[in-house]
Amino acid sequence: MPEAVKVEAVAKPAPTPAPEPPKVVAPSVAPGPRPMMGPNGRPRHLLTTPPPPMPSDGKPVNFKIGDKAVHPAHGVGEVTAIEHRELGGTKGMFYILKILDNGMKVMVPTSAAQQAGLRGIMSGKEADSVLDTMRAREVAVDLQPWSRRFRAYTEMIKSGSPHEVAKVLRDMHRLKFDKDLSFGERRLLDQAKSLLMKELAFAKKLTEAQLAQTIADIFRA
Repeated sequence: MPEAVKVEAVAKPAPTPAPEPPKVVAPSVAPGPRPMMGPNGRPRHLLTTPPPPMPSDGKPVNFKIGDKAVHPAHGVGEVTAIEHRELGGTKGMFYILKILDNGMKVMVPTSAAQQAGLRGIMSGKEADSVLDTMRAREVAVDLQPWSRRFRAYTEMIKSGSPHEVAKVLRDMHRLKFDKDLSFGERRLLDQAKSLLMKELAFAKKLTEAQLAQTIADIFRA
C-alpha cells in the first residue's frame, strides 16, 4: 500500500527490526488525530473486542476489499484486505481496515464483525435523522458535577450510536458559544467529530467542508 511505503520512508529504520506482533487492544474511545505507532515506525494493528451493542438492521455483515465500513470506536475506514491471521491466540479471517481520519490500521475478525459493531455507511435518510438530532434544543446530559457529565458523555461516544455521538457534538458545539471549552470538553468535541463527520459527508454525498458548513448553519439557527 502506498501509505505503508510512505511511513517506512519517513521512519528509515536502520537496520529494520523484525516487525512486532500487532498489539491486542480493547477499543475505548476514538483516538486522537495521530495513529498509534509501534517501535518500527509503522501504525500498530488493533485487534478489536466487542464494544457495547449498537443499532443493527439484522443483516449479516459482509464487506469486500475497497468497501467503506464504520468502526464504532474509530469511525470510517476502508477495507484494504481480508486475510487469514493469528493474533492474540485468535486464528481466522480478518478485515483489515485503514481508518480514514488518521491512517490507523484496525483488524476485525470477519466472524465477529457484527458483534464488534462494524457496519456500512448510514443511508442519506439516516443521516437526515442524525442531523435532526443536532437541531434539537434539548441538552442530553444535565448532571453535576462536571466529572459525572464527562463520564455520561464518554459513554455516549462509546455506545457506537450515531445519534448518541451527535448529541455530544451538539452539546459541545453549543457550549462553545457560551464559554471557552475546557480540555475535557474539547476532547469530547474532537472525538465526536472524528467519529461522525466523515460518515455524514459520505452519506449526504458532500465534502467535509460542505458538511461542516451545514452543521455550522444548524448551530447558528
